[in-house]
Amino acid sequence: MSDATLHATTQNPDDFAVQVADQVESFLVAVTEVAKGDEPGSTVPFLLLEVSQLLLAGGRLGAHEDFVPDERYEPDLGPEPDVDELRENLARLLEPVDVYSEVFDPYAPSKAPVPARISDDIADLITDLRHGMAHYRAGRTTEALWWWQFSYFSNWGPTASAVLRALQSVLIHVRLDQPLEELDGLDTDQEPMGDDLLEREAGRVMEEEIGTPLGIRQGG
Repeated sequence: MSDATLHATTQNPDDFAVQVADQVESFLVAVTEVAKGDEPGSTVPFLLLEVSQLLLAGGRLGAHEDFVPDERYEPDLGPEPDVDELRENLARLLEPVDVYSEVFDPYAPSKAPVPARISDDIADLITDLRHGMAHYRAGRTTEALWWWQFSYFSNWGPTASAVLRALQSVLIHVRLDQPLEELDGLDTDQEPMGDDLLEREAGRVMEEEIGTPLGIRQGG
């Protein structure tokens, strides 16, 4: 076990909670500001930075020993805050690169890429993180850490990792001068796609980007 991991598993939970809560709050505030659309040309790099920093908090939670909540049943937090406006604003800002394809589990054999939307995924991250923040602000520190750690493994960690790769791919296209016109078929402003159509479109984009149907390199 490395010194960093050992420190993460022995640190005072209250101190650790303050640090994680600060990173979570920073992400929530920053993404909310990005979704306002004041700087639309910077949406992708800003999101890349914020998701990268969030995953640092996730890595620390993942390295920590399991948190055990104080109560057997989770206290009722009431209705979850609505994220539809944020989701819709991000979808508009990210058009037409909002839809991407992702391998859900890289260790599951013969799994085809599944379609996803960056805007949907970030809204899901916001929901998970706000839930833990509600516990933290109510003074239930251990409950907040338990929720953030549990949901990191079960949902927001894999989701954030997938979003990070998608955002990186967009910037790679731009910085390496690879035209993004390849993604024009994924129009998030049209009528909502059914799952079958969305999966076909996402698979088409992946095939065009990789260059061969199975992503196999040609030649030596």
